[in-house]
Amino acid sequence: MVISSIQNPLVKQFRKLHRPKERHRQGCFLVEGTHLIEEAIAAGWPLLSICHTALWQERNETLWHRLQDVVPRCEVVTDDLMAAIATTVSPEGVVAIAARQSIDQTTGSSDTRRADRSTLQLGVALETIQDPGNVGTIIRSATAGGVDQLWLSRDSVDVDHPKVLRASAGQWFRLAMTVRSSLYVDLMEAQESGIQVVATVPSAPQAYWDVDLSIPTIIVAGNEGAGLSETILSACDVRACIPTATHVESLNVAIAASLVIFEANRQRKFKEFSASEVK
Repeated sequence: MVISSIQNPLVKQFRKLHRPKERHRQGCFLVEGTHLIEEAIAAGWPLLSICHTALWQERNETLWHRLQDVVPRCEVVTDDLMAAIATTVSPEGVVAIAARQSIDQTTGSSDTRRADRSTLQLGVALETIQDPGNVGTIIRSATAGGVDQLWLSRDSVDVDHPKVLRASAGQWFRLAMTVRSSLYVDLMEAQESGIQVVATVPSAPQAYWDVDLSIPTIIVAGNEGAGLSETILSACDVRACIPTATHVESLNVAIAASLVIFEANRQRKFKEFSASEVK
């Protein structure tokens, strides 16, 4: 049976999840497109419902059969309804509803923060990042660069915004992420527990490659326009810049964070290699 009415309760639910308030209220978010759905399944992320077109099913028969086994509800919808359900201008023909509960949104409890710090070797903290494309790109770089945890301030863009997922190229499902009720408190506690907290600041006196990033470290990046607030800067014990040509004031936050992440990864690999050579 093909769903064709925009008044269908499931269709209404998909459309409501376009809004952040509804995603929070329902504890769900949208996963759109074949690649993201494949990545969600590969990561074992719970998908609750899927709507797809007949043409998508025809072109993705193997994946469709797999979805029948792991998703409680799969429905065929018309092309017109798919356009109404999807968040993209030219949808691929498949959208899923995923459970949001696995996104660990800490309320700031000391037990949760202590557990986070005990396993952290390399982290990234983002303050008031507003562009979903930037957050998604940072997630992609963080996963590739061996980051353990990504912390976001509560006033950043929704971590499950559809554009964040798309920009992450599927790596969203593979990175531990938490929305922090007080990023300042968490960074101060990280410092107190012996973790280095490094702020990326254009005016810093030392380049990021001169900082020892091989020790437990949190890399902190700030808002696209305003950068890091003075409050968050006061919770950082190291400031580092990314040297650029004299006529360039600063880099895009996603590029800047990615450069520092991969430098940290390089230093750690070099340290491991040097240690193995000594043995």
